[in-house]
Amino acid sequence: MTDAELRQAPAMSAIARHKALERLWGTPGGWGKLSAVNHSTVGMRFIITSFVFFLIGGVLAMLIRAQLAGPETDFLSAAAYAQVFTMHGTVMMFLFAIPLIEGLALYMLPKLLGARDLAFPRLSAFGYWCYLFGGSMLILALVAGAAPDSGWFMYTPLSSKPFSPGINSDVWLVGVTFVEVSAVCAAVEFMTTVLKMRTGGMALHRMPIMVWYLWVTAAMMLFGFPPLILGSVLLEMERAFDWPFFDPTRGGSPLLWQHLFWLFGHPEVYIIFLPGAGIISTILPVFTGRKLVGYSWIVVALIALGFISFGIWAHHMFATGIPHLSLAFFSAASTLVVIPTAVQIFAWLATLLSGRPRITLSMLYFYGFLSTFVIGGLTGVMVAVVPFDWQAHDTHFVVAHLHYVLMGGFIFPVLAAIYYWLPHMTGRKHLEGLGRTAFALIFLGFNAAFLPMHLTGLLGMPRRVYTYGGDLGWNLLNLVSSVSSFVLAIGFALVVVDVIQVARFGRRTRRNPWNATTLEWAMPTPPPAYNIGSQPEVRDRDPLIDDPGLPAALARGEGYLGEPRNGWRETLGVHMLTGKPEQVVLLPGPTFIPLWTALATGLFFVSFLFKLYPISALAFVLVVICAWRWMWNSGLRTDAEPVAIGLGQTAPLHATTADPPTLWGMVFTLMANGVLFGALVFGYLFLWVVAPNWPPPQLLVREPVTPLLLVAAAAAGLWAVSRAGGANARGERAASQTALVTSAACGLVIALAALAVPVFTAPSPTAHAYGAAVAFISGYMAFHGLIAVLLSAYAWSRARGGWISAQRRVEFAALRLWWLYLAAVVGISLTLLHGPVWFS
Repeated sequence: MTDAELRQAPAMSAIARHKALERLWGTPGGWGKLSAVNHSTVGMRFIITSFVFFLIGGVLAMLIRAQLAGPETDFLSAAAYAQVFTMHGTVMMFLFAIPLIEGLALYMLPKLLGARDLAFPRLSAFGYWCYLFGGSMLILALVAGAAPDSGWFMYTPLSSKPFSPGINSDVWLVGVTFVEVSAVCAAVEFMTTVLKMRTGGMALHRMPIMVWYLWVTAAMMLFGFPPLILGSVLLEMERAFDWPFFDPTRGGSPLLWQHLFWLFGHPEVYIIFLPGAGIISTILPVFTGRKLVGYSWIVVALIALGFISFGIWAHHMFATGIPHLSLAFFSAASTLVVIPTAVQIFAWLATLLSGRPRITLSMLYFYGFLSTFVIGGLTGVMVAVVPFDWQAHDTHFVVAHLHYVLMGGFIFPVLAAIYYWLPHMTGRKHLEGLGRTAFALIFLGFNAAFLPMHLTGLLGMPRRVYTYGGDLGWNLLNLVSSVSSFVLAIGFALVVVDVIQVARFGRRTRRNPWNATTLEWAMPTPPPAYNIGSQPEVRDRDPLIDDPGLPAALARGEGYLGEPRNGWRETLGVHMLTGKPEQVVLLPGPTFIPLWTALATGLFFVSFLFKLYPISALAFVLVVICAWRWMWNSGLRTDAEPVAIGLGQTAPLHATTADPPTLWGMVFTLMANGVLFGALVFGYLFLWVVAPNWPPPQLLVREPVTPLLLVAAAAAGLWAVSRAGGANARGERAASQTALVTSAACGLVIALAALAVPVFTAPSPTAHAYGAAVAFISGYMAFHGLIAVLLSAYAWSRARGGWISAQRRVEFAALRLWWLYLAAVVGISLTLLHGPVWFS
């Protein structure tokens, strides 16, 4: 149906609309299911897979507690215990907690926003396959007896080649980095979706509180993961090529790893906590019959929490000998974080006290969350005080604190969310008998298992020991912890049984059995592939209170994009602040390209793991080919007029607008890239100022040609891409393509000139950390110059293929952003590398 015919055609019936939209948005059967890009399907895959890894991590935890149940136990050897301990933390942090957040956000965000999908459906699918393959790599290594064994934090030098000569540490570095690709993809996806893909009228101040929490979480993931990715790459480079970033005898520093790890690690605690707090802020008003108290204060508090969390990474390094001024600063910042957390807790208490609570399973888990998390928060304040931290550091007191925070701040809210949204996901409602029994076992088992660990820690029991003597006073407390942990495991097993029996055999329930007020409950239950018959015009933060008849009206198509047309998967794009509809975003359908791209990426990581570098180079080429194919069919080949969107309004297609979601995806990708580069600059300066054996015995050769060549190429590249965009806007196709060729040539010059630095003018990268840092920074410049070549070639090919016009020009905007970033990288890198040479 064309747009003109749509304006004149009679409205479809609700049944016909449902069938037509289901055909458009559904996923093929059979092997075609592997091509799914729909956010509900991919989100459920993330959720289910993360719980499978959770069960594996739980089994590993039971092995740990069996080993520690009594003194001098030989259930596990020291080597086996090291692998089990490392994999338990790795699985729970990297394969369960973060991916579950990704899955929850993938599944819920479009529904909460009244949209039909996320901004980049294929990126979501690619992220899932990266997560699955990277996680499987780690589990297979555990089965093969080659799992990482240096702790889930991989401290150097324990994880360095001299002390971990096997493949174990490489498995962690490669596998976790593979999984982290998924997290960064998700962060870019979520931030773009929230800003540009809401339903009409949903201004920022009308967004559901859960969306605010997920958006801040995505921002923290975007800025928190790159330092760890950088640290993992640097450590793998040291292990593979002997570049001594962490070797103090050659100018490196083991503390650099700790800084890079905890720049990720401490914000990660809040990355895990914030979605749990968002769940609490969502369900509490529903079960108290009272609007959330202090919505604006909570938004401000969680944004403040996100900022503060990045300023307290050295909270974990008080015992490393850092300067006293740093101790004072990070101790103060660690206690400051209590304020925004307390704002949220007091808002929840005010909501609870001013309402009429219903004691449902979700509310039981809320009470479990509140009591458990407060204990974890108080012990967190204790270890934020330096003298106490020196006493409790690396003892079981810290183990207890960590688990109280994670269990209280994440697991209990997640269990509350399961029982809250289970009727929405399945269309069935649970009977609470088995669920209440499971809650009792989980709550009592957890507290009986971990409360005694505070005492064993204060009695001096260190973390990570695989056995202990029988005369230290820890025997009874450890036995109670071990027995109670098995009670906790039984409680989780009952939850699994309960959820499965509800999904398969539970009784049907009406839509919105809780009388909730957010848009996901305006959809059929279980929700169809397209989510919602038409997108509403939102006038209130609680749209189902503002208009109780909204679900029926949307099913009749009385909203935006209610009539399917042209085989398009359509959803609204809106103004970031006001939510006014600005564009119609056309989304891709099922495709295998994310799977093929993930397989090529997996081949790169696996071949690198086994030192098969020619295959790694081939895999990189395959990744480039897949990425090219991925992007090629996006957009339009002809200019298009604005189309009708319903409610008497029109909007342009996103490919013809100045700020489509694609461009914002590039902006957020460059932000993550910039954080990685910033961490690289930090590492270089940290080694120069703090590490032993500096200044280096030999600096760069003082020569002006390479710096001038890099500066000239960066300036010429910026000029070329600006000229290409201007010529395209004027319809001067030949001039535009010539400028793109110039842009590609400038990128190639930057790549070659940057590579020439470590080859011809720098000391050996294996002799001193200075040479390794010069080589890595130069390689970073060269890699980004090569990407500029590929992006220029891609824009040139797209222009020749008819995909670009004066109206359809997002490729030029993205290429210009890349060149701006590359020019900044060149300028900063030259200052870092050549400044000491010319001013020494």
